[in-house]
Amino acid sequence: MPERSPGPTDPAARMKRVALALLAGAALLYALAVWGGRAHPHAGWGWLAAGAEAAMVGAMADWFAVVALFRHPLGLPIPHTAILPARKARLGRNLADFICDNFLATPQVLAKLRSFDAAGRIAHWLMQSAHAQQLGAQAVALVRLALGALDDARVRDFVARAAGAGLRHIDVAPLAGQLLGALTAQGRHQALLDEVLGQLAELLDDEALQEQLTDAIAREVKALRYVGLDQVAARLATRKIVAAVARTLGETAASPGHPLRLRFDRFMATFIERLQHDPGFIARGERWRDELLAHPALAGYLQGLWGQLRDWLDADLAANEDSAIRQRVSLLAAGLGRRLEADEAMRHWLNEQILGAAPALIERWREDGRRYIEERVAAWDTDALVREVERNIGRDLQFIRINGTLVGGLVGLLIHALTVLGIG
Repeated sequence: MPERSPGPTDPAARMKRVALALLAGAALLYALAVWGGRAHPHAGWGWLAAGAEAAMVGAMADWFAVVALFRHPLGLPIPHTAILPARKARLGRNLADFICDNFLATPQVLAKLRSFDAAGRIAHWLMQSAHAQQLGAQAVALVRLALGALDDARVRDFVARAAGAGLRHIDVAPLAGQLLGALTAQGRHQALLDEVLGQLAELLDDEALQEQLTDAIAREVKALRYVGLDQVAARLATRKIVAAVARTLGETAASPGHPLRLRFDRFMATFIERLQHDPGFIARGERWRDELLAHPALAGYLQGLWGQLRDWLDADLAANEDSAIRQRVSLLAAGLGRRLEADEAMRHWLNEQILGAAPALIERWREDGRRYIEERVAAWDTDALVREVERNIGRDLQFIRINGTLVGGLVGLLIHALTVLGIG
């Protein structure tokens, strides 16, 4: 712990000089009383001698008690002295127990949390424009720090290698099968299929669109002329085909048991099964994955994309208060504060979550705090600890010596009075 040398205005040093002066004064008074009693016998000298003698005894006894707290008096290894250095470890444990049991106990902390209203305070804090702007500034600083770190070639190479290694461990085909299986489980894909088929049927049922499709297809089917069909017949046949397609799509969308829909379901089930278990599909997926990762165009594309993103971020962050990122974060923070302030149910829920999670966290971190206090006190330099404690409470301890001198003198006078009066 840091050491501080007592200065000329140190209160403890001043009070130590006062206590020493009182002891010296009592000793002078005692010497004067002894000399006066011998040279000029008179009852008054006895009173002075008794008071001064008791004052010296009180001063010396309290001096011994005060010094014994910090060191061996006169350097003598008297038992039960130098208490603080000898009991430093126990002091750390007792201090840790006192703080943890009286300030960090779970009931006390929970009571404080209940009255604290963390959600309300968060909402109020976020609603203030200065705080929202501060969050935006912190976000800008964080992004700048991240950009500075990622701009190092070593970091980019490490991230690229780590990402590549991670992607190479992905089984593409089984993963795709699992994803499709989750999407199609319990017929979830049927709702999407209904929507797609319905939209297609509605589009193809439009007279103008059918006319456009008929013209386009009829123009392309040049071979119809060679089988004896003229352009009018080609348009009529094409129009019937388009109408039939539209009608089939509408029927499929309207009928859950339509053969085309059932055939689509069987195809999806078979495809998912092959993706997950067919060695050929799995090997093909791995080959595509490796070819894609090894292709130089992918690396070039990603580097170009990262370069564009970085340039945009650099330009935006350089704008300081006009930064889009900063403004967006500030607006989001202020908006969140307003919504939280207006939503009492959400604030209650947030406070309940905090109170629910608090006991385990309190127990966990309280013990860490207990260990930290014990270890910190044990690591203190003993001499520095003694000096620091003595510097902080030394002034009050010197008052003990002063009071001992004065009270001892008064008690001495009282005992002498009782003796003279024949009561003691």
